[in-house]
Amino acid sequence: MLEELGRAVGLMLVFEGIIPFLSPNRWRDMAASLAEVDNRSMRFIGLFSMLIGLCLLIF
Repeated sequence: MLEELGRAVGLMLVFEGIIPFLSPNRWRDMAASLAEVDNRSMRFIGLFSMLIGLCLLIF
């Protein structure tokens, strides 16, 4: 199980690094706009992201 968890984290880091690698200016602009989002909306985005990820893992 620990090996699978390591693979999952590694894959997540690869996907997380694609946008800053390909378009650093767009990523910087996106990060700046995220700083302006209120906490309630940010929590909803996080919850939605977790639920989508969970559905992908189940199916």
